[in-house]
Amino acid sequence: MKIAMASDHGGFFLKEQLRQYVESKGHQVIDLGCCSPDRADYPDYGIACGEAVAKGEADRGIVVCGTGIGISIAANKVKGVRCALCTDPVMARLCREHNNANVLSLGERIIGVELAKGIVDAFLSTEAEGGRHVERVAKITAYDEAR
Repeated sequence: MKIAMASDHGGFFLKEQLRQYVESKGHQVIDLGCCSPDRADYPDYGIACGEAVAKGEADRGIVVCGTGIGISIAANKVKGVRCALCTDPVMARLCREHNNANVLSLGERIIGVELAKGIVDAFLSTEAEGGRHVERVAKITAYDEAR
């Protein structure tokens, strides 16, 4: 898969470790920044990652900031993005199965690297379940399209 990744300064170190991890799993990574721990604004990076996924330039996205909250809010402003902030692998699996989330958000100051790897594994290996969830996701898509 092609995975877009982005972070602000608060998520820079975790993004870098996860970028290497995702590449080691055979995925292609589109690194959208930031490129250092110097101050960077999460909306710029969350939106860039969301746009890459929404435009089809990436299959899925991963965004990281200090808590994962701000960057997930920014990513979710992009039409067609369903970004989920996850703190464990169960949430990551369910956000894919039930919500067909296409962007994962993580908080560097909230979770450790090994837990983050498990969350990423669950997010990237799980497909949407379909069934009763399709209609619900379609309602979200319809709202997006109407805006």
